[in-house]
Amino acid sequence: MFLQRRNRILRNNASIRSLVAETTLKPSDFIAPLFVDEGENIVFEIPSMPGYYRRSIDGTVKEVKELWGLGIKSILLFVKAADETKDNTGKESWNPDGLMQRTIKAVKDAVPEMIVMTDVALDPYSSYGHDGIVLNGEIVNDPTVEALVKMSLSHAVSGADIIAPSDMMDGRIGAIREALEQNNFTKTGIMAYSAKYASCFYGPFRDALDSAPGFGDKKTYQMDYANRIEAIKETLMDIEEGADIVMVKPAMAYLDIIREVKNAVDVPVSAYHVSGEYAMIKAAAKIGWLNEDKAVLESLTSIKRAGADLIATYFAKDAIKLLG
Repeated sequence: MFLQRRNRILRNNASIRSLVAETTLKPSDFIAPLFVDEGENIVFEIPSMPGYYRRSIDGTVKEVKELWGLGIKSILLFVKAADETKDNTGKESWNPDGLMQRTIKAVKDAVPEMIVMTDVALDPYSSYGHDGIVLNGEIVNDPTVEALVKMSLSHAVSGADIIAPSDMMDGRIGAIREALEQNNFTKTGIMAYSAKYASCFYGPFRDALDSAPGFGDKKTYQMDYANRIEAIKETLMDIEEGADIVMVKPAMAYLDIIREVKNAVDVPVSAYHVSGEYAMIKAAAKIGWLNEDKAVLESLTSIKRAGADLIATYFAKDAIKLLG
């Protein structure tokens, strides 16, 4: 039998497959999300995210040092605000002595070269669990943006390298960029959650920070998962307003959106491999329905193949060890 082309030649063994692989993962692709709590020597395993933890600042610093040693160059910080600090203004979010601010300083003191990204949204600080200020049962946009600007400036003062607004309020990227410029934070970047969908896959994350909405849902500000063109519109607007990096969230159920965004923009694209996607793999692996290690690498490779330059994932440390 004569064949002019035998495609299987380039699949013949692991060495050849590696040689011609179109998509490869490396440690610097990953952003490691970290959950921070008050206190000392706190290590709390999140029940719906087995193997992932919320730590006090001392433990967080130790974790950051380990991540840096593995080759991870960036982390994304989230904090669990104490119940007594929560209200409808979010003022704790710009407290210069707040948990986020102290964590930023501690991490930058310990590992100065680590890129510290910080979550900017009001839900951890809100008595309502929403990403914005509530007025007469409505999440109001413009007063929320004013609060987000204060929060962002506070993070920049504390030493954050990149501000990551995850709230999906209209106009917040432009307002934050203007405030950073006016206050001479000209080296502080913005990673905009540009296409953040109202997804059921965020459930375990809300358990981690006790930030589930106290009423209703987040569909008036997060995007409808039925929409594709809207994601491009939102992303291009964020870039016009000053975003340095744009994000699609979640990742695995939105690979088409990642590719659409990648094709439309000329800035780095990040994707968030969210808590529900993490929990599904963990749960299926626990009962033997799939191989966790293989599922992790295949999932992350698919996200990068779709067009993500950066991947925020709870599997960051595991993936690096698997890549060897």
